[in-house]
Amino acid sequence: MKHDRPKISDVARLAGVSTATVSRALSTPERVSEDTRAAVQQAVEATGYRLNLAARNLRHRRTGGIVALVPNLANPFFSQILSGIASVLGPAGYNLLIADTRTADAQTLLDYAEPSRADGLIILDGTLPAAALQGRVPVVEACEWVPGLPAPRVKIDNRAAAGLAVDHLADLGHCRIGHVAGPRGNVLTEARLSGTVEALAARGLPFPEDYLYPGDFSLDSGRAAARIWLDQPAATRPTAVFFASDAMACGFIGEVQRHGLRVPGDLSVVGFDDIELVAHISPPLTTIRQPRTEIGRAAAERMLACLKGEARDADTVLPVELILRASTGPAPA
Repeated sequence: MKHDRPKISDVARLAGVSTATVSRALSTPERVSEDTRAAVQQAVEATGYRLNLAARNLRHRRTGGIVALVPNLANPFFSQILSGIASVLGPAGYNLLIADTRTADAQTLLDYAEPSRADGLIILDGTLPAAALQGRVPVVEACEWVPGLPAPRVKIDNRAAAGLAVDHLADLGHCRIGHVAGPRGNVLTEARLSGTVEALAARGLPFPEDYLYPGDFSLDSGRAAARIWLDQPAATRPTAVFFASDAMACGFIGEVQRHGLRVPGDLSVVGFDDIELVAHISPPLTTIRQPRTEIGRAAAERMLACLKGEARDADTVLPVELILRASTGPAPA
């Protein structure tokens, strides 16, 4: 027995909307209400309707792919951002392609920016050369940003976030607060360090050179910073440290615990990002939570707007939250 292939009109009839609304819900879901989007999705699943992406892309001279340029695919921080991007692009009929910029040379970046390779780029690496990314396909920056690149940005207020961490530690009575920074030249490193310095100054607290420890967002650099801290005189070294990433905080905690010190008894620690792991280490980590899924979703929505010619270059700044766990406590007596 022959079964007719479901049509868009079947979806519209079941969802109780027009075919134009179904088309909008599938191609630009940000332009319809959540209730309408849910009704259309349920109707699609019930009818088995499948959008003919190849025909649509050929008609509009598109590839159907958006490339996300990520600085380190092994870093768990990016997982929720990428998931958020995919959750918006997929229903709109776009495939998310992911490239690790550590393995990409300048020519590869130029190739990604060609309209024959991708319809747009979502950039999560602020160290990329602006000249290689401009003028070919729409670009949206997420979390990090490339100085001099005129593109919509989705990010948090990193300076204010650092201030939340410093104020929490100062409120606990800590007067000697250190900071483990990210890699030199990174926009997040600079913003979080600036926020740390400003917050300490506002509280009238010192920040000598030996309270600033080098890092690169990795576990290993956190362990290296701990060894520097352990070599400092116990009477004058920081009693609390704020880290520019959770991974560095985890590496630091593990190293000082191996030397018999207690967190937070001997040292309070605040991280940054709220990756999944940190709620399960001992002690669970107090940290700054970035809304990573929301960053990804907002970046994808800005990309869809760019593809429609509706985008503006204004920044989208999302709120952060201080998550209190067990790695911070009163300053040692």
